[in-house]
Amino acid sequence: MDLDAITKHSALHAKPSGLILQYGTAGFRTKAEHLDHVMFRMGLLAVLRSKQTKSTIGIMVTASHNPEEDNGVKLVDPLGEMLAPSWEEHANCLANAEDQDMQKVLMDISEKATLDLRQDAFVVIGRDTRPSSKKLSQSVIDGITVLGGQFHDYGLLTTPQLHYMVCCRNTNGGYGKATTEGYYQKLAKAFMELTRKAFCSGDEYRSLKVDCANGIGALKLREMEHYFSQGLTVQLFNDGTEGKLNHLCGAEFVKSHQKPPHGMEMKSNERCCSFDGDADRIVYYYRDADGHFHLLDGDKIATLISSFLKELLLEIGESLNIGVVQTAYANGSSTRYLEEVMKVPVYCTKTGVKHLHHKAQEFDIGVYFEANGHGTVLFSKAAEMKIKQLAKETEDKKRKAAKILENLIDLFNQAAGDAISDMLVIEAVLALKGFTVQQWDALYTDLPNRQLKVKVADRLLISTTDAERRALTPPGLQEAINDLVKRYKLSRAFVRPSGTEDIVRVYAEADSQENADNLAREVSWAVFQLAGGVGQSPQPGF
Repeated sequence: MDLDAITKHSALHAKPSGLILQYGTAGFRTKAEHLDHVMFRMGLLAVLRSKQTKSTIGIMVTASHNPEEDNGVKLVDPLGEMLAPSWEEHANCLANAEDQDMQKVLMDISEKATLDLRQDAFVVIGRDTRPSSKKLSQSVIDGITVLGGQFHDYGLLTTPQLHYMVCCRNTNGGYGKATTEGYYQKLAKAFMELTRKAFCSGDEYRSLKVDCANGIGALKLREMEHYFSQGLTVQLFNDGTEGKLNHLCGAEFVKSHQKPPHGMEMKSNERCCSFDGDADRIVYYYRDADGHFHLLDGDKIATLISSFLKELLLEIGESLNIGVVQTAYANGSSTRYLEEVMKVPVYCTKTGVKHLHHKAQEFDIGVYFEANGHGTVLFSKAAEMKIKQLAKETEDKKRKAAKILENLIDLFNQAAGDAISDMLVIEAVLALKGFTVQQWDALYTDLPNRQLKVKVADRLLISTTDAERRALTPPGLQEAINDLVKRYKLSRAFVRPSGTEDIVRVYAEADSQENADNLAREVSWAVFQLAGGVGQSPQPGF
């Protein structure tokens, strides 16, 4: 390790004094102008992680659904999964070290991780379409090269595509070809196989309106659409030609405001969906004949997919177990439908993809979706082998179901939640079941809910337990929430601190929208009073 070279280059990427950042679920995120030093240092860290794992590591420059002026960075581990928790700590130490302490921190990490510094290192890089992303990814490259690492810069990618590339490279192509064409071909081939089965039964020509949040999803969907255009026509909106990234559009906007994005004309009963800025989340929606807006979020997506998978498992007659993993944000009606109607076991974890992904790995088939539309399905190696075997050798009806499962294995991006992949899965399932968007929506009725944010002086004052469904601190907050919940029917509420900023997120659901709104507002007021609220106090009305 050439410590002098590191010190020299580090001076070109100096840390703003007093800036402390935390590696959260989504990596580091803040205003783009504060991130140059972090990018350089994450380049260094990725080289060390690559040496330790003897594998390719990924770095994605994105701030996902955040405003355009923000940016961020996250590392991707060898099988396309999130960075290991012990290395999140290393990331924090390195990002927050003062310039003069950099050498010591790097040596500490090398010793703790028992690295062989002579080991080769390889890092792949992707970035989203933010104006700041190109320059920041160059800072990442500076960090990689100063430590002698090799790299491949993929340039513009969706976040899930980078996860896919890392997984492909570390399985020697076993998961797929580590190029954008390889990604498009793998997904499109599986999608066309599935929809061919549906169109044999005389389905109509299918089309879908897609809001791309003025982000990378538009570029990649445009590159990909000719691969699957015989099975689906997509009409792109908020495609980045005008309008700001994530501004008044995208999955986060549609989900939190429960209304369509700006810039999209919706006729009644047309299927529409929204990606977020880096295309790792998706939500669906439509307007009914009376003009009412209906949102089909991650809960509805998980329900559609897991119900279909359960039906296929019953047809092949194999005792493969399936589990659905949700968070506290999952609508109570979805949990009840899955457990009571579909007889599929449901598990609740803390918010954050890494928690859901980890739990989903415990099943032969693990379905996980956050209500915000981020999720995928994982198949165990044993389940994949069993399904592929059945697709070859069983009698007709079983073989047909096994072939559908085999194609779904390829269509899901098992490395990460992926808006493009999930969109194609949903379209294939709707075609195979002969479902309209209204029939899908009618599987169950969501309990009305409301999410609010409360600004606080220090989010660390709030701690939670029971998969974030109960507040441990500050004293008296959970008791106050319990008392408020008792006033409304079919109600529940919880609060949790943001992983990245000093805000507390409030969730409430109840038997009517008015009651959900009132409960959310009352809980927000309790948070403001008991947990050090700052700025304007929560106001009545929406």
